[in-house]
Amino acid sequence: MGVSFDKIDGAALLNFEIRPTANPTPETERAAKLSNLGFGQVFTDHMAVVRYSTAKGWHSARVESRAAFALDPATAVLHYAQEIFEGLKAYKRDDGGVNLFRPDANARRFWNSAERMAMAPLPEHVFIEAVEQLVRIDRDWIPGGEGSLYLRPFMIANEVFLGVKPSAEYIFAVIASPVGSYFKGGPAPVSIWVSENFTRAAIGGTGAVKCGGNYAASLRAQAEAIEHSCDQVVFLDALERRYVEELGGMNIFFVFDDGSLLTPPLGTILPGITRDSIIKLAREAGREVREDTYSIEQWRADAASGKLKEAFACGTAAVISPIGKVRSPHGDFQINGGAAGPVATGLRKQLVDIQYGRAADPHEWIRKVV
Repeated sequence: MGVSFDKIDGAALLNFEIRPTANPTPETERAAKLSNLGFGQVFTDHMAVVRYSTAKGWHSARVESRAAFALDPATAVLHYAQEIFEGLKAYKRDDGGVNLFRPDANARRFWNSAERMAMAPLPEHVFIEAVEQLVRIDRDWIPGGEGSLYLRPFMIANEVFLGVKPSAEYIFAVIASPVGSYFKGGPAPVSIWVSENFTRAAIGGTGAVKCGGNYAASLRAQAEAIEHSCDQVVFLDALERRYVEELGGMNIFFVFDDGSLLTPPLGTILPGITRDSIIKLAREAGREVREDTYSIEQWRADAASGKLKEAFACGTAAVISPIGKVRSPHGDFQINGGAAGPVATGLRKQLVDIQYGRAADPHEWIRKVV
């Protein structure tokens, strides 16, 4: 039992049925919500849903009113954690149109996550179509300025059974949340706590998968960071507890005095789409970018000597977050005097300008929805 891969290709025949909500949010109420946005607290009127079973393959694709799922207490996801998700954004251009940034990359990572978690892989075109249909019907929820519409595609195992095996049924859905600029007044340097008691992933594990279990396992370490007055936690490798891997929800880069960048290699960390974009942009600018291990001891020494000029984290939500201070049981240290550096600031502006359509897009990363 489980996934029937011969049913995957049948998804090519899917057509989304559009069922607009009978009770849309009134314009005045929507405007009030958009005027005071946090992150992930306000949601749009609709969601996209596609279902899977071994008998039918992917089927019943539709956009409908956002509503709760009815789940049996024995639904597989509640017991065996077969669940994956993605995160991407829709951006409003100055001409009123809407951009998506590299949704094909999200779709491929979603496919890879599904395979690792023994779930039914969703074809790339179905993923993108679901996202686009939701953006079209809820485009009035996209804030202007530096705001965006955060899109959360996810998949859960919904077969009802008790027993350790892959589910034979899945629900894929996309919901949307309008979000404001992650930073008020520009990116502020963050402080991070070096976790020595907890690790995020090991070789052969699910570190490269965007699944809820990875994030649940990071919450205790993040709480430890907050206890030490830090914004975020950074994890070290599970084997030697020496090498920097990534933050609780972001990849990390280091900038040296020769202008080069270093970022930890893939394998046990999430292959971030922002990470990949930064590597490409930096190399195009003539910077050397190494994907290599970097120990916490070396980080401390390079910060003290001045060899390390900047460190920054990156991800979909914040784009780029400069790292100003590092704390650990062995003492604290600062990078660049605790201030944001020109490389992080420049790369962030370059990337954001592409996302909003204010700069050229030589890589064809932008997909215009409307």
